[in-house]
Amino acid sequence: MTSNLGVSLATMLLLMSSAWPQMHDAPKPLRLLLLTGRNNHDWRETTPVLVDLYEQSGRFTVDVTEDPAALTAKDLAPYDVVVSNWCAWPEVEERAWGADTEEALIEFVRGGKGFALFHAASATFQTWPEFQQLIGSTWALGKTGHGAIHRFNVEVTENAHPVTQGMPPFSIRDELWHDTGKQPAIHVLCEAFSAKDKGGSGKNEPVVLCTQFGEGRGFNLVLGHDARTMRNRAWQTLMLRGTEWAATGTVTIPIPENWPKTRPAKRQADETPGEPENE
Repeated sequence: MTSNLGVSLATMLLLMSSAWPQMHDAPKPLRLLLLTGRNNHDWRETTPVLVDLYEQSGRFTVDVTEDPAALTAKDLAPYDVVVSNWCAWPEVEERAWGADTEEALIEFVRGGKGFALFHAASATFQTWPEFQQLIGSTWALGKTGHGAIHRFNVEVTENAHPVTQGMPPFSIRDELWHDTGKQPAIHVLCEAFSAKDKGGSGKNEPVVLCTQFGEGRGFNLVLGHDARTMRNRAWQTLMLRGTEWAATGTVTIPIPENWPKTRPAKRQADETPGEPENE
């Protein structure tokens, strides 16, 4: 395992755009293992962005593996949370990690640890029932879809949960999935309206959700198509707070002041290419 990944242009922009506010009297950093190395999205660009986001927060120390299939229960034991930027799409039924690693990860979370993932990392392992229960929602073949990337507003539907407590609604430019395959026991924290004129479903769709899995927790941020989206401060906040909650069941990471506020529909439609995420 290594965290010596190349720093991409997206990472440099993230570093220049804003340093994450540091917490006073911060608790001991949580140990995080990031899974990457395969994805139908650009994992080589997004993985360094994730590493920098977590490390700049001051709340996590990060190790990275590009070979999740090699992990054992002993390898996972030192960590508080595992985060996935890995998927086997379009081979959604492929069980590429093998039975031993599957069991090690499930027992890791069931025993009280955390698992977090975002966007395409949920579109995998659809014949692995425990994984589907853990992540709560997936890309359902023949059912799920999305329109073109565009700007839309996200509403917080659960203000009492530690991840979203005190969080305002926000706007984001992203790929909005609709009609995802959802498990029965999920807790939806945020939704976005999927407009038909954008190729959507014409209804509210879950974009942030979490699960309880044994004594542990799962966090699924459906948003996050590319490195530009990952520079959105609300996306960053959700990923950080969701990962901390998955690891501990509590949240100490603050909600920053420079928040991407919601916009009227006309302003969303009139967005110009290259417009910065945080205004």
